Amino acid sequence: MGKKLFVGNLPWSMTEESLRELFSEAGTVESATIIVDKMSNRSKGFGFVEMSTEEEAKAAIDAINGREIEGRALTVNEAKPMEDRN
Repeated sequence: MGKKLFVGNLPWSMTEESLRELFSEAGTVESATIIVDKMSNRSKGFGFVEMSTEEEAKAAIDAINGREIEGRALTVNEAKPMEDRN
């Protein structure tokens, strides 16, 4: 099973395809999703990437966390489980 990563501080111009390309440097990307606002359909500036193995996920964190893209330093870490909203 893969490992899901949280990616924050994304540039507004980044697409899911360019996110997938960026993380493919560290290994096989199972999925890449950018979260968008339902009303405006604009990026919320964060997303999730699922890598195929733990090792690739760790390599992605080491290689991409703090990397500057379009003047924004990306934040990459292990995704936390979604909490219930009442």
